[in-house]
Amino acid sequence: MVTVSVSILVALGGYLATYAYSLRLAQRKDRLERVNNQLSDFYGPLLALITAGHSSWLAFRKRYRSRKPFFWESDPPPTPEEAAAWRLWMTEVFMPLNLAMVDVITHHADLLEESEMPQCLLDACAHVEAYRPVLKRWEAGDFSENTSLISFPSEELLRYVEEAFVRLKKRQSKLFGDRPAGAAVAPERLHPSESS
Repeated sequence: MVTVSVSILVALGGYLATYAYSLRLAQRKDRLERVNNQLSDFYGPLLALITAGHSSWLAFRKRYRSRKPFFWESDPPPTPEEAAAWRLWMTEVFMPLNLAMVDVITHHADLLEESEMPQCLLDACAHVEAYRPVLKRWEAGDFSENTSLISFPSEELLRYVEEAFVRLKKRQSKLFGDRPAGAAVAPERLHPSESS
């Protein structure tokens, strides 16, 4: 009778240990999957779009009215050629990047780290929406307005997304490195020039 009881206790202990280990692995897998999705579908694309927009803006400002702190400063106002360049860059470069940012924000907000939408993301969406009537006026040949009524939160947005991206990359690395002995490790990706 004692032998049977000990055998049952050993089997039960083994089952509980296996269950706890499996549960821990499943939880880690879920956390890693969430972090991967946050990086690939939200923070990574958003960082790429913001960085591309910032680099494009710096290139534009280097070429047009670089000595003025603000493009639409009125002393002297932009020349007709500079104003036309503004409209071209806004419709062909900045607005498409901004719309792509809004798309990422609105379609993947479930991947936010926070429980509430950060103000810089709301402000970025509002800026883009407030530009729509300006672009419609341009399409109709009315160039009386040139900017959104709401400023783009460039510094706050870049800082927020960069910090979140770095934080998530560290978490991802920890989850990858925090594997139990014997767990499979994902193969490293080769640069296309390194593959045979």
